[in-house]
Amino acid sequence: MEAMTLALLGLLIVISPGADFVLVLKNSLNQGRKAGIVTALGISAAISVHIAYSVLGISYLISQNVWLFELIRYCGSAYLIYLGVKGFFNASSEDAAPSEFNAELSSKQYFAQGLLCNLLNPKTMLFFLSIFSQVFALDGGSLSNALIYGVYMILMHAVWFCFVATLFTSEFLGALLQKTKKRLNQACGLGLFAFGILLATKP
Repeated sequence: MEAMTLALLGLLIVISPGADFVLVLKNSLNQGRKAGIVTALGISAAISVHIAYSVLGISYLISQNVWLFELIRYCGSAYLIYLGVKGFFNASSEDAAPSEFNAELSSKQYFAQGLLCNLLNPKTMLFFLSIFSQVFALDGGSLSNALIYGVYMILMHAVWFCFVATLFTSEFLGALLQKTKKRLNQACGLGLFAFGILLATKP
């Protein structure tokens, strides 16, 4: 039952709206499905990093080192604010249909955005620290439990955000959203900006 509880908790964390969701939505609307999927893969890659240092115990050391934790928090906040401001003021120039996806250039750009958006969020770090302390508590602290749960979380993030990118670029929904694309871009920009401010100001 504890394993099922942890699995359900992981699912709820993945699908809850946040900066990752807003970023995938924004990139999908502006640059098409491939950009959204690549962003999703960047987020999933960041999850693998969180899991790696959680298993190794580095996240505990970071959480106990106030200045290092604060540095990560403000870097993450600044990055979200940057994405939000850029998205808001570029909204009027993104009314055209999504441009052709440049596999060599855009893949790196959107993958990096997804990676940094998630990786620089100290709340995600603390979540994995707390959740893996529970995972290790199962069956006497077996490392296999942590690895299985880690793979589960990586796959859940990849599947969910790829689904979001696919859903919002579907023919019906995509055509509907294109009519209000500028407003949606501005809303996404404001959302990322708000997440950045909250991250910087909330204790």
